[in-house]
Amino acid sequence: MKVSLQLRTAQQLTLTPQLQQSIRLLQLSTQDMQHEVIRMLDENPMLELGEDPVFYPDTAFAVNDRTPQQVQDEREPDRESVSVDSFEFSAAGHGVDDEQAYPEQPALQDSMRACLHSQLATTQLSGKDRFLVGMLIDALDDNGYLAQDLPELVELLPAELDIVLDDLETALVQLQHLDQPGLGARSLSECLGLQLKALPEKMAGRELAICLVSAHIDLLAAHDFTKIKKILHCSDENLRAAQNLILGLNPKPGEKFDWRVADYVLPDVIVEKYKNNWRVRLNAEAMPKLRINQLYANILQQRDDKSGAPLVSQLQEANWLIKSLRQRFDTIQRVAQAIVDRQRAFLEHGDIAMRPLVLREIAEELELHESTVSRSTTQKFMRTPRGIYELKYFFGSGLVTESGGVCSSAAIRELIKQFVDAEDTRKPLTDGRMSEILAQQGIVVARRTIAKYREALHILPVNLRKSL
Repeated sequence: MKVSLQLRTAQQLTLTPQLQQSIRLLQLSTQDMQHEVIRMLDENPMLELGEDPVFYPDTAFAVNDRTPQQVQDEREPDRESVSVDSFEFSAAGHGVDDEQAYPEQPALQDSMRACLHSQLATTQLSGKDRFLVGMLIDALDDNGYLAQDLPELVELLPAELDIVLDDLETALVQLQHLDQPGLGARSLSECLGLQLKALPEKMAGRELAICLVSAHIDLLAAHDFTKIKKILHCSDENLRAAQNLILGLNPKPGEKFDWRVADYVLPDVIVEKYKNNWRVRLNAEAMPKLRINQLYANILQQRDDKSGAPLVSQLQEANWLIKSLRQRFDTIQRVAQAIVDRQRAFLEHGDIAMRPLVLREIAEELELHESTVSRSTTQKFMRTPRGIYELKYFFGSGLVTESGGVCSSAAIRELIKQFVDAEDTRKPLTDGRMSEILAQQGIVVARRTIAKYREALHILPVNLRKSL
């Protein structure tokens, strides 16, 4: 076999470190991006937080036919601004006081067990009974139910305490009669029954409601009112009163003690209407503000020896980070503006006017790859007059209408919601009937597609939406 050398030329795509960093920053959420910036601040001495007041770039509204002075004249005097040359965590300028820097935190609500133990401490129970009630409180799950059987709990107690099943049953009754009716129940039926028994005895429908939840809860859940009336020999009026009482109960009484603070979304862009045009601007609060540490940079320029090589590398990394962040926000703004231009009808009229949109459409207009558009819309949020939406929300498939147009899946879901909200609950609309109504409007949708959208909207099937 003869050995030979051959030279060939070929093109190959290579991801430079700078390009890899830009791609990684683009796909991060705002919160993750800020954590990344904090990490870089800790690791790179060439980076520091800026102190200068922030200002809006000339492309604040992604409009290229206006001068910077025109943009400034159109801006509200008290509006905060954003810099693309430097980024800062806070959108505030100089003179931030302690209250602004450290906002007051909301007080945490007591947990369910802490509240029950506090009530137990005010009772006149003996030491033994108080101990047993406290043990049962600790055994409750997050919904307020006692998941373990009492005989199992008896087996777990030391024999020298001489505690029998009757002791625990008495303690459970004492727990169930604290100031929170429904806690300590062992089933949904018992939970609802405890809450009903705590109501005034003369309340209309109380006795019938207790009978329903204790013996006929399955029929009630299935909305089989005909069979209920036949078994209990009750009128529509009495059954309706009992049903209203039951609907006002809490099937998970422990949830109201949940003290966890809700997560809040920080939008990346803000959509505003100006002179009949919808425009996108970057959110100042979502943009970190970074700059090069000029002290270290000046020292580095004055040194010629090789000892400054590490700082040179860190200076290059700092410049890359700032450039990548600028490119990240520029891409998000461009993509968001392209989305807004296509979903103008949604901003004007809501979900009913949402048009079908795919990533390829945005990518072709902006001359970007579809993967770039996907990264720019994942976990990126837009604040509009109608609320805050993830950019992914505005993408969706569509169905062809009889007239040759296209109706988005979001618009169809909104129509289904409107149908259900306006239906007669005594004769609710079936999936097939809603499909027929849409067909009359020129939108051909299969019954199984209606069922899929209805389930996505968490709308119950027709038999469970029926009422008296």
